[in-house]
Amino acid sequence: MAITSAVCNSFKAEVLQAIHNFTASSGNTFKIALYTSSATLNKSTTAYSATNEISNTSGSAYSAGGATLTSVTPALSTDTACCDFADVSFTSASFTANGCLIYNDTNADRAVCAIAFGGDKTVSSGTFTVQFPAADADNAILRIA
Repeated sequence: MAITSAVCNSFKAEVLQAIHNFTASSGNTFKIALYTSSATLNKSTTAYSATNEISNTSGSAYSAGGATLTSVTPALSTDTACCDFADVSFTSASFTANGCLIYNDTNADRAVCAIAFGGDKTVSSGTFTVQFPAADADNAILRIA
């Protein structure tokens, strides 16, 4: 089992089918779900699943399905279309996560991309933040060149 960072292949085709709308104020709702090292997430992932999703060991910082992301309307950086999300934090959290899945909650929980954290990341009665990189051609979490 492993989490590999990749834009999901199903998402690539669905973009051309107009299934995903990232427009900030009127687009789809995207969520981020966190997973343990037992999860298998990669380019072949097609939809959100609760299998091997993390569970909060104390408090209510994390709920199944993850957190809703705040989308920033896609824009061009030179010749690359970039998508960005606001950072998301889970407060009063106690869990270990190894990676995450961004998915379209509006459209049948279709997978967008899997992200490996490079190992287990643990928080104990603290704040766990997923920080998204700059929305530019070299760094955006989701980009089409």
